[in-house]
This record gives sequence, C-alpha cells and structure tokens, in this order.
Amino acid sequence: MLALLLALQVAAADTAPAADSLPRITLSDAIRRSARLDPDYVRALGRIDNAGWGRRAAMLAFVLPSVSLGLNETKYSQAFFNPSDPATPTKTLVVGSATANYELFSLRKFAELGRTRAELASAEAGELEQRFQAALETESSYYDVLVNQELARVTAERVARAREGLVVARARVTSGAAVQTDSLQLLLELTRAEVEVLRQRTALRTAQLELGRRVGAAGPVDAAPLDTAPAPELPLTLPEALRSALEQGPQYQAARADERAAEATLKAQRSDYLPTLSIGGLHQRYDTQIFPGAANVSSVTFSLSFPIWNNGKREIEASQARVNRDVARAIRDDLERAVRRDVSQAYEGYQTSRAAVELARVGVTVARENYRMQELRYRAGASTILDLLDAQVNLVQAEADLVQARYQTRLALAGLEAILGRRLFTRDVP
Repeated sequence: MLALLLALQVAAADTAPAADSLPRITLSDAIRRSARLDPDYVRALGRIDNAGWGRRAAMLAFVLPSVSLGLNETKYSQAFFNPSDPATPTKTLVVGSATANYELFSLRKFAELGRTRAELASAEAGELEQRFQAALETESSYYDVLVNQELARVTAERVARAREGLVVARARVTSGAAVQTDSLQLLLELTRAEVEVLRQRTALRTAQLELGRRVGAAGPVDAAPLDTAPAPELPLTLPEALRSALEQGPQYQAARADERAAEATLKAQRSDYLPTLSIGGLHQRYDTQIFPGAANVSSVTFSLSFPIWNNGKREIEASQARVNRDVARAIRDDLERAVRRDVSQAYEGYQTSRAAVELARVGVTVARENYRMQELRYRAGASTILDLLDAQVNLVQAEADLVQARYQTRLALAGLEAILGRRLFTRDVP
C-alpha cells in the first residue's frame, strides 16, 4: 500500500505541466510602460495641459482683446427699411459684424493670473506624485512576481527534501530500524509540500497576470530577476528626509499650491465688488447679399461697470471660495503635521526591513545546518522522525522569511521615494 501511494505521488509530480514560456520584462521597462497606462497618471497629465491653457489665457488677457466675428442673413415677409440703401426697401438683410472688447482696468485679471499660476504648480506636483505612485504600484506587482518565483523554488526544494526523506524512511522501515509510521509521516509531508506547490503555482500565475495588466499585455508577463546584493544605507538622515519631504515632496507641494489657488480664487471673487473699465469696438456691414459691403457702421464704446446687487450670487460665490480656501489651508496644515509620521514610518520601515534581511540570512543558515544535522542523526537512528520534520518545516519557513524580507526592503525604499518625490539611488528606474 505504501509503495502504491509513493508511486502515485511520483507520477503526479512527473505529469505536472511545465512552466509556460512567457514574455519577460525588466523593472525599468515595466515602470515606463505602466505610467502611460495608469488612469490616474493620464488624468494628472491632462490636468497639466488644462492648467497650462488656463495660464496662457490669463496672461494673454493683458495683451489681447476678446474678438468675435458674425455673419447672419434674415428674410422678412414684407419689405422694410434697408440700412444699405434707405431709398429702396428690401425683404432680405445680410449683416456682418466684428466685435472687440478689452478690459482696461479689472482686478480679476490679476487675481486670475495668480490663480492659474498656483493651479499649474499644483498640477505639476500632482503629476510627480502620480508618477511615483504608479511606479510604486508597478514595483509592488513586479516584486510580487519575483517573490512567488522564489517561493515556488522554496516549495520545490521542500518537495525534493520530502522525497529524499521518504526514501530514507522506507529503507529504515524495511531494515526494521524504524516503524512504518515514519514513512507515513514523511508521505504526509510530501503530500502537503506538493499541495503547496500547486498553490504557489496559482499565486505566481495570478501575479504574472497582474503585472501583464499593468504593462498593457494581453496575458501574463514574467519579471526579470534582480540582483540580491544587500540593501545599501540611505544617503540621508531622518531629519534631512523630513526637510526634503516638506520642501519637494509632491503631495506637500500640491497641498501648498492648492491653498494658493484657493486664495487666488477668493481674491478673484472679491474683485467683483470693484468697478471694471473696458473699451469695446464694433464694426457692422449691411447689404442684401452675402459678404455685405453696401453700408458699414463703426463704433467705439467706453464702459464702466460697477455691480451693486445680483440677487446674492456674488456673495454666494465669495462664500464658497472662502470655504474652499479654509479647507485647502486645513489640508495643508494637516499634511505638514503628519509629515513626521509618514516619513518616519517609511524611513524606519526601510531600516527595519534591511536589518530583517540580515537576520533572515542568519536564520536560513542556522535552519539549513539544523536540518543537515537532524537528517544525519535520523539516518543514524539518533533522532525521531518528528525532529526531522520540524527541521524541514523550520528550513522552509526561514527561506520564505528571507524572500519576503528581501523584497519588502525594495518596496519600502520605493514607498520612501514616493513621499520624497525623487530617487535616492542611481538605479535603472525612471
């Protein structure tokens, strides 16, 4: 019965499907490709374009007037006075007009200039924030593939050790040096290991599909391996990281720019309480056919507008702008108060993960040596099967902890860089 179960285990492993041949991508290429596909980043780029046009319009308002051209033809049921030929009534009138208007004095133009400048700065900071956020999410998906690749290797080694131990146990049972339960214990371990292989294979496939989605592939994409060199020390201290985040961190820049934009919007609304002086020009041509030229009239108008009351609409808009300014100020204050927590968490997270990698390496070395000794002792009959199984489980867990710690360090670094808005090391990452 035991031999039959062993044969079934070997046959199931031998008939397992081979790994698919998948397209492979590097981390830098994955980040570049995913940025163009991330909806939030595309939205951030569009916001820059919109803010740029708003900025140009606000600047041109100081130089260029608003201009409009019109041409209309009207047919009447009865003949009436013809402006192009007063002596001849007509039923058809074609009017062409050109209108220009320029505000000679308006505080709103200056307020709009400040508002659009702040909105453009906010959009640029938002683009930088979304670029690093998209890179962080892509790196997370990329590392997820690599983690599952290495965990698949760990589980495969677990299966190999279980098979080897089962062979030894069967030999000892046959010789009478051990009871049959030793073989059954190792057969149970082999079964669990092969179930874990199937689960890990599914997890790897899912991670590859997620990476493919982020880089715009129709199917799964594999990740090119990264170096396993120890993580370096950070090139800046925690106080320097705090100052850097406040000075050039994208989310803090965006919050300050949003506050300035809200303040400028409030000033623009309040400028409606002041008079506006403008000059307008009008040129009209009349005729009974298209492209009128029979008669023309030109005029220049100077106007002074001093709004008094518009059913409270101006007051409502000013109140809304003031509330938006207060909210933007509260958001900026809250972010600046939280900067120490956010930066410290990311900074210490990297340092902790970096130290955890070194401890995990020691743990793997100890677990591997412990397994080797327990295997030798079991072969010599100096330990029980339970001691050998414990050593196997501890080795698998130690190797898995090392894999997780190594990539957690990389992810912690990416999170810190996203807060600071800059790369801390020279790497092949945009």
